[in-house]
Amino acid sequence: MKLIQLSAGQGPSECALAVALCMRHLIQAADASGLPLEVIGEEPGPVPGTFKSVMLQLETDQLSPQQLDFLLSWQGTMQWICKSPYRPRHGRKNWFFNVELWDIDESEPLDERAFEVRTCRASGAGGQHVNTTDSAVQITHLPTGISVRVQTERSQHRNRQLAWALMRQKLAAQAEQHRGEVKGAMRMQHHQLERGRAVRIFEGPRFRERT
Repeated sequence: MKLIQLSAGQGPSECALAVALCMRHLIQAADASGLPLEVIGEEPGPVPGTFKSVMLQLETDQLSPQQLDFLLSWQGTMQWICKSPYRPRHGRKNWFFNVELWDIDESEPLDERAFEVRTCRASGAGGQHVNTTDSAVQITHLPTGISVRVQTERSQHRNRQLAWALMRQKLAAQAEQHRGEVKGAMRMQHHQLERGRAVRIFEGPRFRERT
């Protein structure tokens, strides 16, 4: 299973609007390439109709070389050049957001004891119920508190499947972020070596420790 994440990062409202606009554009372009995409997760932006983050799902992994090239061409930093529709006098015209492609390996087992799975009634705008069954699925990773909720499908089984895929992505993203933070700390340590306060001293070509 492949997931595609569009993210405004820490960008302002204009970047969240760019994500919303790109989502519609990407769905149309993918459909024309024979790759129907489904929205399985949204994080609303600061302005109604905008998104800080959107997760799209592509069910099939059987892709032609042309389709794979299409997906890869969408991966990376995107730039939207436009005057701000929210701040007319604002001088900035360049807005950036990111598109990331995730390959989800569903064959790797997860320790289900570390998760809480709840089903609940899916609801729409204004609190109106989408249907009268408990089809929405919410999964929480107890050690980290990471939580996902999927209610896009009428089938609880299908929502559960998508929720687990989304959880795998979030855990993978967290692990990747942690690795980046460790590397960043190592780089900072490299640039912030404190000289003259050595706890161990080595000398000579044979690297002998001074006692």
